[in-house]
Amino acid sequence: MTYDLQLTAIPSHVAVIMDGNGRWAKRRLQNRIFGHRNAIRAVRETVETAAETGVRYLTLYTFSEENWQRPQAEVNGLMELLIDAIQKETPTLLENNIQLRYIGCIDLLPAAVREKLQQCINETAGGATMTLTLALSYSGKWDIAEACKRCATAVQQGELAVAEITAATIENCLSTAGTPPPDLLIRTGGEQRLSNFMLWQTAYTEFYFTDVLWPDFSKQHFLDALKEYNRRERRYGRTSEQLTD
Repeated sequence: MTYDLQLTAIPSHVAVIMDGNGRWAKRRLQNRIFGHRNAIRAVRETVETAAETGVRYLTLYTFSEENWQRPQAEVNGLMELLIDAIQKETPTLLENNIQLRYIGCIDLLPAAVREKLQQCINETAGGATMTLTLALSYSGKWDIAEACKRCATAVQQGELAVAEITAATIENCLSTAGTPPPDLLIRTGGEQRLSNFMLWQTAYTEFYFTDVLWPDFSKQHFLDALKEYNRRERRYGRTSEQLTD
């Protein structure tokens, strides 16, 4: 499917903070897992629309490091949903030539989740249309700390001098190395914060906040975010006049 949006720019990388599942379920007098279960449609539509519009990288904040603090029953339910979703969506990823990756400390995930995740990664490795990255047990602070450890190890082993450490050095040590920083970050659910997500990578990202709760997020909502992105002027410290000269 193609979209006649009259857009002059499609973001290469879109990141999404998928927020509002619990509130969506609460409004329907259901438990939080009901909200998470009904959010899978929004994930599917977002992935499909991103690929169809030419987005090359899509990163979804799936499970944060802080989410481990939630009630154990909810965490267990989320892990079961994750296994089921990966299994069911793998054929769709293959059909659409999309490869799967992850960022985060996945050693904390149950073995069954890690196994299913790695299986999907292996099967979709050849996908060239778009790269879908799941942020799992992820923390922006963790990411930066791990990058610093890698730099320190390189210095300790004589592979890198302290004076040689630059922003690019750290960037190449992040879990997202090789992936361009997000051009656009979408957060649903009405909150307006990063919640410890890609703190380094979003230095020049355009933010788009919507009150729509994640289970209600649709293709049209994603397209609305792209339209808003096209209204933004990406100056990177320069003036508007410099961009048109």
